[in-house]
Amino acid sequence: MEPTKTQASIPVSVIVITRNEEKNIAKCLNRLTAYDEVFVVDSASTDRTQEIARGLGANVVEFRWNGQYPKKKQWSLENLPFRNDWVLWVDADEEVYPELTEEIRELMRVGPPYQGYFVAYDYVFMGRVLKHGQQIYKLVFHDRRKGRFIEQDDLDVKTTGDQEVHVHPRIDGKVGVLHHKMLHDDHDSLHHYFDRHNWYSDWEAALRAKKLAVNSGAPQPGVRGMMKRVFDRLPGKPLLVFLYSFVFKAGALDGSSGFHYAISKAVYYWQIGIKIREYRIKNRL
Repeated sequence: MEPTKTQASIPVSVIVITRNEEKNIAKCLNRLTAYDEVFVVDSASTDRTQEIARGLGANVVEFRWNGQYPKKKQWSLENLPFRNDWVLWVDADEEVYPELTEEIRELMRVGPPYQGYFVAYDYVFMGRVLKHGQQIYKLVFHDRRKGRFIEQDDLDVKTTGDQEVHVHPRIDGKVGVLHHKMLHDDHDSLHHYFDRHNWYSDWEAALRAKKLAVNSGAPQPGVRGMMKRVFDRLPGKPLLVFLYSFVFKAGALDGSSGFHYAISKAVYYWQIGIKIREYRIKNRL
């Protein structure tokens, strides 16, 4: 991908993880032209994902999973021919705001004081950017030499497929939070949204049924790590999640989108609860 005429490319390698993302990939890649290189790591898409990505100048790499570790993200860290030490992870249904790109440009100019950074997200649900509810953070910008996705003992959860889900990389060093955000806006339907959360709840239920801590040892921004540990010990999680999102975090101010988002989060935790029971019965845990 060529630099602009007025500014040099940002010395960061972007990694976009895909499978059948033709509805999202163009808007994602069009926000990444300022970065030195962009890899699209694709899992045998059967639509036009790879064609569109190549047409927009991305380096398309096919990933064929062998059913073992490493999964897709850690494999990418170990095998892509990077030109840069710093990487930015972007999902195909996400867009990097120009303000975040300029913040990263300046950070790379002066030298990052931390080895990894969280980014907050504007989340689009039912056609509306949620301003309240629950703020989402992901650790997506880090020195690739200092980050690693740990093995979660989840190879038996077939629905999660070939990539790490809901997992931050562990960072060997200090972690900060960037000031600007990304946008999460999936152009697919709610059917896809609920399908994805059904898969994710399979994974989380399996780990919890084995009494393994989800994202154990991974960094969290601010006091979120402590809050997650407290939440894990509480009963009635679906109701608590709804009240936290819709009432405590003022999701009601997002109108019907905020209400339905809070309901969907509560249903997700209800799914986890009953799937834990099913998993323990089937596996005699």
